[in-house]
Amino acid sequence: MFESLSDGLQSAFKSIRGKGKLTEANMRDGLQMVEQAMLEADVSYQVVQDFMAKVTQAAMGQKVLLSLRPHEELVRIVHQELIEILGPVDVSIPIKAGQVTVLMLCGLQGAGKTTTCGKLSQLLKEQKASPFLVAADLQRPAAIQQLHTLGEQLGVPVYSDLNEQDPVKVCRAGVAKAKEQGANVVILDTAGRLAIDDELMKQLCEIDKKIGPDQVYLVVDGMTGQDAVNSASAFNSALELDGVIMTKLDGDARGGALLSVKHVTQVPVKFIGTGEHLDALEAFRPEGMAGRILEMGDIVAVAQEAHRIIDDGEREKLEARMASGQFTLEDFRGVLEKIAKPGLMQKMMSLMPGMGDMKKMLAGGDTDGEVRKMLGVIDSMTTHERRNWKLIDTPRRQRIAQGAGVQPTVVNALIKQFSIIMPMMQMAAGGNSRDRMQMMQQMQSSMMSGDPSMGGMKLKKGTGKRLNPKEKARLQRERDKLLRKQKRKK
Repeated sequence: MFESLSDGLQSAFKSIRGKGKLTEANMRDGLQMVEQAMLEADVSYQVVQDFMAKVTQAAMGQKVLLSLRPHEELVRIVHQELIEILGPVDVSIPIKAGQVTVLMLCGLQGAGKTTTCGKLSQLLKEQKASPFLVAADLQRPAAIQQLHTLGEQLGVPVYSDLNEQDPVKVCRAGVAKAKEQGANVVILDTAGRLAIDDELMKQLCEIDKKIGPDQVYLVVDGMTGQDAVNSASAFNSALELDGVIMTKLDGDARGGALLSVKHVTQVPVKFIGTGEHLDALEAFRPEGMAGRILEMGDIVAVAQEAHRIIDDGEREKLEARMASGQFTLEDFRGVLEKIAKPGLMQKMMSLMPGMGDMKKMLAGGDTDGEVRKMLGVIDSMTTHERRNWKLIDTPRRQRIAQGAGVQPTVVNALIKQFSIIMPMMQMAAGGNSRDRMQMMQQMQSSMMSGDPSMGGMKLKKGTGKRLNPKEKARLQRERDKLLRKQKRKK
C-alpha cells in the first residue's frame, strides 16, 4: 500500500537531508520531488496543486530554512497537510438504541461490495452489535449465493427472495425480518453495474427514498485511481453519501485515489479494505494513514491488530512485563510466532515505526521462511542474551549468525528493530485500555517531527532514550549560532 508514494516522498526528504545549508533553491527542488511523487501515485491534479500550495508556503518559512534539521520540518509539514486532506473522519456507526439501524452499501460491479458486507458484519460483531444481511443485488444471482456463504461463515443471518424482482420490496421485507429476529443493524447489499447508468441510479434512489437508510456507504475499488473519484462524485450527487469504503488498497502501490476522494468530493473515507480475509477492514484514521504514507508507522493500528491475534490472558502477561520493563527477546519471539501467518507479518512490519529495514527483508520473499530465520536467530542466542539484548556485542553477533546460518547483518537488523520497538511497547503498556489508546495516539503525534527512517523518534543512537538536557542545549546553541550567521549575511 502506497509503496510508490512512500518511496517518492522518501527520495524528496533525502534530497535535502544532510545539506550543510538549506536555501530556497534546494528546498524548491525537494518540493518538486514531493509534487512529482504525488502525481505519479495518481493523486488528482487539483488535489496536488492545493496540497503543494500549502506545503510550499509553510516550507519556505524561516523556521524551516534555518532549522538544524530542515528535512524533519518538511516531514512534519507534509504529515500535517496529509491529515488535512484525509480528515476529519467520524468512523462511528450510529446504532440506535432499541431500534434497527439500516446501512445501505452501493457501488459499481467488481468493487467488492458483497465481500465488504461480510467484513462490515465482522467489524460490527466485534463491537457487540447484531448484524443482519439483506441480499438486494438482484442483477447478479452469484452475489446472493456469495452473501449466504459469508453469512454462514460469520454466523450472521441473511435474507433473500429469489422470486422477487423488486429490490425495494426485498429490502423492506429484509428489514422486517431483522426486527423479528432481534438484529439491530441491517446491511443492504444493492446491485451494481459495470459503469454508472440511469437505471442503476434510479434503482438506488428508490431504495434510498422508500427504505430511508440511516447511512449510505459507497464501496469503491482503490485500484481504479481517478475512476474512483469520478464514481464517488456521481454517486454522491444522486444519493448524498455518508461515507466511502475503499477496497483493495493492499493491491495498489500508488494509493492516489484515497488522497483524492475526500478532497474532491468532500465525502470522507470511513473504512478501508486491506486484504481478502473477513477481518481485513479497518476504521479509517487520517493520522495513522499519514504515518503509513511517510513510513512512520501506525502504532495504534499495531495495537488493534495485536488485540485480535493475542488472547486476553497472554496479552495481560505481556502488558505486565512491558510495564515493568521486562519485555525481552524471548517475549518478542512469542509475538513473532503469533504473527507468522501469510501476509500478516508484512502488514505488521509496515505498521511498526522504524521497521523499514525488516520490511524490506521480507518484501517479495518467502515470508514464512524469513520468520523462521528470525526465530532461528533468537534461538541461537543464550538465555542471558535473549533476556538482555545489550550483552550482544560484535563477537556474540557473529557467533549467533553462524549458529543460525545467516549473515551478521540479519542479526544486526533484528536487534536494531527490537531496540526501537521495546521502549515504545513499554510506554504503551500500563493503565486501562482507554488510557493506553490515548497514550499511543499521543506517541504517534509526537513522533511526526523526527527522522522518517527511524519512525520519527528523536532517539540517541543505540540507546532508545530521548536527548538529554545537555544535548538539547548544545543543539540550541548551534541553531542560535546559525541564525546569527544568517543575519550577518543579510
